[in-house]
Amino acid sequence: MFQFQFPLYNDFVEQSRREAVEAGFEELRTPEDVDAAFRRPGTTLVLINSVCGCAGGIARPAAAHAVHYDKRPDHLVTVFAGQDKEATARAREYFVGEPPSSPSFALLKDGKLCAMIHRHDIEGHEPVAVVQKLQALFDEYCEEV
Repeated sequence: MFQFQFPLYNDFVEQSRREAVEAGFEELRTPEDVDAAFRRPGTTLVLINSVCGCAGGIARPAAAHAVHYDKRPDHLVTVFAGQDKEATARAREYFVGEPPSSPSFALLKDGKLCAMIHRHDIEGHEPVAVVQKLQALFDEYCEEV
């Protein structure tokens, strides 16, 4: 059977992963990874990553800059929508009452959802506006480091 190869798309996926990891986010690639990460005490910022333009041009840069702040989450993690499907589905089980959205951010405290920033809060906005939204959540839910 002939299998299509999409090297350019695969490059985008790898670059998208790398940008999140280089910003300090731990990749969660399985449902077990998600459960283990979300069981940790404290605050956890979840980046629901994707290859779309608003992820690369707004969400990931905002995530990288927002964490350089006096208050920030204890843990930074990421799941990749459309790539690590089972991990993403498990993460979304924790986002009770929230529709699927990617890219997006979820802030949890002791495994419970505190707040979300959805795609509509990211797409069409300047990265600095998303940084400000994230840091407002950090002010509300996180401790000073």
